[in-house]
Amino acid sequence: MEPGNRRLIRPVLSADAKEQRPRKDGLAKKVSPPDQTNAENFYYLKQMQSKTPMTIVMKDGEELKGVIEWYDKCCLKVNREGAPNLLVYKSNIKYMHKA
Repeated sequence: MEPGNRRLIRPVLSADAKEQRPRKDGLAKKVSPPDQTNAENFYYLKQMQSKTPMTIVMKDGEELKGVIEWYDKCCLKVNREGAPNLLVYKSNIKYMHKA
């Protein structure tokens, strides 16, 4: 009997199936950390609820003192005593701390 041309038939693996196979070294692929930790949101909520007096230092060195009333993705509203309330862009804040 003569061995004919034998072809190796392999199943077609989709990209999903390739990712699910275990690695040769037995280690699992590291998962990247989440994009957002929500730590900033938690901090703002905590300061708003307790009405903590805050000092906000701007990039130009100016200091604002007041209480954070609300925040969104790009700005904070700061209530100040004896001065007008301000809407401050987060991109202009250097740092902030409790007064």
